[in-house]
Amino acid sequence: MAVPVESEAPGGRDVVGAVLKACMLLGQFSADRPVWTLNDLTTASGMNKTTVFRLMATLVQAGWVNRTDEGAYRVAMPVFEIGSAALAKLDIRSAAKPFMSDLATTFGNTAYLMVPAEQGAVCIDLLEGRNSLVVAGINVGSVMPYHAAAGPIVMLAHSKELRDRWIKPGLPAITEQTITDVNLLVEHLDEIEDAGYSLSVSDYLPGVAAVAAPILGSDGAVLASISVGGRAEEFEGAALAAKIEKVCAAGARITRIVRAMPRA
Repeated sequence: MAVPVESEAPGGRDVVGAVLKACMLLGQFSADRPVWTLNDLTTASGMNKTTVFRLMATLVQAGWVNRTDEGAYRVAMPVFEIGSAALAKLDIRSAAKPFMSDLATTFGNTAYLMVPAEQGAVCIDLLEGRNSLVVAGINVGSVMPYHAAAGPIVMLAHSKELRDRWIKPGLPAITEQTITDVNLLVEHLDEIEDAGYSLSVSDYLPGVAAVAAPILGSDGAVLASISVGGRAEEFEGAALAAKIEKVCAAGARITRIVRAMPRA
């Protein structure tokens, strides 16, 4: 994540630039990349090497980061303790909220969080953007069929259990674009599973499009989907590519968060 760090930190005079930069460095560490060298941190952050060295030395002194025997950096126990405290009271809705807010703010569309249920996909939260299309019939508590709309379809694609229960001849056509043929639907779901996201255009509501990504548990089971939806013409070209990238990143981040939550 390259950051133009030599400029003034955003947020005005109340923001301490050095603290913000240190947080950006800590944000590079993840379960996939728990150890970083000075050179790699410098490249990834876009900061000056001397700045990175001084910030990391400060974090080591504070006990937030440890040095390995090879001289690389690894986050220390206080970071895990704070993370555990944050996760203790977290549920999937609160975990997804900042990502939904980011999607709605960035694109001006409506962000949705849906979970699987016996009768269909249930919308448990939504956030409207500044230019958001009011989508009739999709509200908190709405139950939607799994074979239409991006959020339900991406869950269907990633769940063998849902496929076995839901896919059968005679599925109703919600619009003219709804896929009801079993063979075509299975082929469509396989493509979605491989891609890691779903795109729907007018298959649930005419003129409405959406992009969705799954949120998966530690065992790979589908826990939810996060999506952004709006007018179909806003889901084309570069705008569509940006939405796909950001929705997929949100789904992946929320997946990591929920997998780290303490089990009930």
